[in-house]
Amino acid sequence: MSYYPATLNLSVPQTLDLLLSRKSGSAKAMQGPGPDAEQLKRILAAGVRVPDHGKLTPWRFIVFEGEGRARMGEILAECVAGERDATPERVEQERGRFMRAPVVIGVVSRARELLPIPTWEQQLSSGAVCMNIVLASHAMGFVANWITEWCAYHPKVLERVGLKPTERIAGFIYVGHPAAPLEDRPRPALESIVTRF
Repeated sequence: MSYYPATLNLSVPQTLDLLLSRKSGSAKAMQGPGPDAEQLKRILAAGVRVPDHGKLTPWRFIVFEGEGRARMGEILAECVAGERDATPERVEQERGRFMRAPVVIGVVSRARELLPIPTWEQQLSSGAVCMNIVLASHAMGFVANWITEWCAYHPKVLERVGLKPTERIAGFIYVGHPAAPLEDRPRPALESIVTRF
C-alpha cells in the first residue's frame, strides 16, 4: 500500500533524474518570465515541507518581485553610497542587483535559542527550505540560484527589510530562466568523500 498522495505520479527514476539534473544558474544571466502567483505559491509550499524538529517553523519568506526588486535596489544603493570608497558604478550595480531575476525569495532563519531543540537544527531546517525551493523551481522548469552576498549580512539592509535582531538571511534565491545554456560544474568523486564505519 502506498502512502504517497494519489496526485504524485513521478516514478523513482524520474525523481532521481530531476535531482541529478539540477544546476544553479547565475543570477547575472537570468531572464523572465518568472513564476506566476500560482507557481510561486507551489514553490513556497514545497519549500516548507522540510524536517522541523519541534514544529517551530524557524524560517519565513520575503518575496521580491515587480517594483519590490527596485525598492530593494534603492536600499542597497543607499547603503553602498555611504561607504568611503563607493564609486558611481558600484552604486548603480547595487541598484540593479535584485533586478537580475524576475523573482527573488529571501529565506529568513529565525532560530530561537534557549529551547530544547538546538539552534543548529533550526538553522539546518532553514537550509533545507532553501534547497527545497531550488528543487521545486527546477521541477517547474525554472532555474534558481541560492546565494547570500554582502547584503545578507549588512545590518542596515537587514533592518530596512524588516529583520529582527535575532533573524538572519539563510539565502536570497533568484528564480527565472537562463539567458544561456547552463554548464555543469565538476562534482566530487564519491570515493573521495565517503567512508564506511
